[in-house]
Amino acid sequence: MTTMSYNLLFIYVFPLLFVSVVYALYRRQREQKNLALQKDEFDAGLIEPPSLHPRIDPAKCLGCGACVTACPEQTVLGLIDGKAQLIAPTRCIGHGACKTACPFDAISLVFGTEKRGMDIPFVQPNFETNVPGIFIAGELGGMGLIRNAVEQGRQAMDAISGKLRQALKAEGIYDVVIIGAGPAGFSASLAAIAHKLNYLTLEQESFGGMVAHYPRGKVVMTQPAELPLIGKMDFREISKEGLLEFWQKARARAGVRISFNEQVERIFKEDDHWVIKTFKGEYKARAVLLAIGRRGTPRKLGVPGEEKSKVVYRLIDPQQYRSMQVLVVGGGDSALEAAASLVDVEKTTVTLSYRGDAFGRARQKNREKVQAASRDGRLKSILRSNVKEIRDREVVLEQEGRELIVPNDAVIVCAGGILPAVFLKETGVEVETKYGTA
Repeated sequence: MTTMSYNLLFIYVFPLLFVSVVYALYRRQREQKNLALQKDEFDAGLIEPPSLHPRIDPAKCLGCGACVTACPEQTVLGLIDGKAQLIAPTRCIGHGACKTACPFDAISLVFGTEKRGMDIPFVQPNFETNVPGIFIAGELGGMGLIRNAVEQGRQAMDAISGKLRQALKAEGIYDVVIIGAGPAGFSASLAAIAHKLNYLTLEQESFGGMVAHYPRGKVVMTQPAELPLIGKMDFREISKEGLLEFWQKARARAGVRISFNEQVERIFKEDDHWVIKTFKGEYKARAVLLAIGRRGTPRKLGVPGEEKSKVVYRLIDPQQYRSMQVLVVGGGDSALEAAASLVDVEKTTVTLSYRGDAFGRARQKNREKVQAASRDGRLKSILRSNVKEIRDREVVLEQEGRELIVPNDAVIVCAGGILPAVFLKETGVEVETKYGTA
């Protein structure tokens, strides 16, 4: 071998070999960590994604890792044996960035799994349901993230505006009635103004939807989103109060009109328009956008004593429970957030009851807070338990066949909500149960 050949080996070949070996070792080390995390999560029963999540086709995945890098939650996806896999399914909150980042179209976004179905109203790509003129955007359609709800509200109104241009306006009939003033409904209202539509927005409670009912001081995780007329809403982390203040200023700036404390009773077709009947009156519209939440009707426990005034279904201000013995029921994010907030209140005793083996539906950040509070003795978690009876000064829990008596002054039930199926059925909107379908 000539001197030049040796020089080429040292200058080009050996460095490339060294880099390749180092990269292979690094990748193998990362895969071992991913395997360990996946095993820990699955052994703990943390298997079922809570909402929209990726399904990866191993035949198309070439292991580039673009989806892993794109995921804002960081530890949801990982490479194992050269393929992307869900390593911490319960940490996925449906950003969908992984699908966008995949260059090989190996990822589809689905609702539900083979074991756990998820009820979703039938919605077409333009947000119209199976009933012409009835549209759905936001949480009701399964998209719980604030960013997703804001984007869908705007996009749905764009679709509605395009459809309404094909028909003549009528005197005394709104172009569109928007039901709900949460993230999707507010965004849709702004878009309606931008499209110069004659609109009406109805809200049964307060501005902001479920955000308004978050615990005081809660940090809201969001992603950049475009608000019509206002521009980019570019927050990564912001308090509930900060986000609502921003929305209130945007509402005043754009002149959004909202009729509060007006609950919709029913919607029905009359001639070529819709009639929206509330407890205050009736409105007519050419189109209706349902931007209501899935949790408008809290899921109840159905046990004796649940009618007592000390039982509530959301935590607003932890300080009102100072020096009290509180039971929080549930295993999702709202339950864990409530428990974590209450343990910081002076002289408050907090017990967390959940029927499952692990808090698999909650985000990692909330699970870590609860675990830390349990280790410190500030919180008592009782897994595999169900509320059997609520009494004036105590609660009876049932755990694996035995009764537990827990002293109690207040009960906060965070068991999610019931999809307004009856309301949708009366309107004619079909509801599908998704078992890992797009």
